[in-house]
Amino acid sequence: MAHAAGAKKPNIVLIYADDLGYKDVGYQSDGSYQTPVLDRMAKEGMVFTDAYTNAANCQPARACLLSGNYTPRHHVFAVGSTNRGPKNQMRLVPIPNRDGLAEDDDTIADVLKSAGYATGHFGKWHLYSKGGAESKGGGGALPSKQGFDVTYDSFGNGELPEGAKGNQKGPESDPKGVFDLSKQACDFMEANKDKPFFVYLAHHAPHGPYQARNSTREKIPDLLKACIYDMDASIEIVLDKIKELGLEKDTLVIFTSDNGGTRSQEPLRGNKGSYYEGGIREPMVAYWPGVIKPGSQCSVPVMQIDYFPTFTDLAGVSVKKTLDGESLVPLMKQTGALKRKSLFWHMPGYLDKPVKRGRDKVFRTRPVTVMRKGRWKLHLYHEEWVLDGGKDAIATNQSVELYDLENDIGEHKNVANQNPEVRDMLVKELIKWHGVTEAPVPTEKNPEYDPNKATEKKSKKKPKNKK
Repeated sequence: MAHAAGAKKPNIVLIYADDLGYKDVGYQSDGSYQTPVLDRMAKEGMVFTDAYTNAANCQPARACLLSGNYTPRHHVFAVGSTNRGPKNQMRLVPIPNRDGLAEDDDTIADVLKSAGYATGHFGKWHLYSKGGAESKGGGGALPSKQGFDVTYDSFGNGELPEGAKGNQKGPESDPKGVFDLSKQACDFMEANKDKPFFVYLAHHAPHGPYQARNSTREKIPDLLKACIYDMDASIEIVLDKIKELGLEKDTLVIFTSDNGGTRSQEPLRGNKGSYYEGGIREPMVAYWPGVIKPGSQCSVPVMQIDYFPTFTDLAGVSVKKTLDGESLVPLMKQTGALKRKSLFWHMPGYLDKPVKRGRDKVFRTRPVTVMRKGRWKLHLYHEEWVLDGGKDAIATNQSVELYDLENDIGEHKNVANQNPEVRDMLVKELIKWHGVTEAPVPTEKNPEYDPNKATEKKSKKKPKNKK
């Protein structure tokens, strides 16, 4: 996207929630969630109804967002480990996980900084570790090493060390740090108002433990809903600052979340950690007065890997690295369509703690590759594909689930065998994508696999309640 000589490049503000589900915002819920600021943004901007994260939990979602790449490109597949859950229930040895992006992997911030942008990160990072036995090449780099001029994190009671992990309880006035982080982002914008800036405001809210101001809890007794209300209120501080600086028409603001919520997302199936819609479909609003038509909606499936090419398109800068997404500028301006037809997710490991209406009662997900193409969504489960006959037994080995999202958004009915031509066409495209991205698929049998052993243990002990 070319810019006239001397024209200021647009500012970009990305507000990223933590564990906020598709149904956890007022404008697309039953009204039980109070988000008046986001609701106003939705009325004055564009709502993306079919917006997706890149992975079903935090760490890989952020790695994909910042790198512009699918998980096979960087091997961040899960939080910490892909080997999570009872080992004797795993049929395959999972592919090892990586803790973060390599320092030489160019991020959105790296490229925008090279284009003259001031770059600021405020809040959660979750892509840094010193590495471990199963880290592919060690842990990831700190934000200051990945293109950010300024980085700041807090739970409302003072600055945390760069790259800090975990959740802390802040002061009563700001127990999740949403107001402190928003204020720091505002100070950064004011300090850089005369040049283009990129703000990555990554809140810790509403990730548990759920916390909110006492004044909010008096109005909203439900702690999760109160936590979301406070986060929503903090967003208004950012929008007001943009307006105060006279930069509304020069600034794109995007709001979204890293993965599905922890509570039911019905009518969507599953939630956080699951690759059904409830785990990966997210709220998304794009707000840009004078550019984005107020009250507009976009039902084109989009993904957070699209943000990298979108932002560099707006900045008018070319990118040398391979990007898996596509610029959303034509959709936001309603001037054109996307060339891409399919989206993919790849998780070659296991996540424990099952979800409601999940595939089984042990894991949130087992090794799987997922794709969406138009109305169709296909899940290819690696255990059955690798160990139970693959394509030759596709009609009986339960390796494939196919859903018609146009008529079954809740993924209730697997129609793979009722639509064999569609199923086989999508499987062929998915396998080709494996090759293009060099997606690792687990093939080694797990010597510890023994499902009967787990059944016997459960019969002897009373089940424990797990969060």
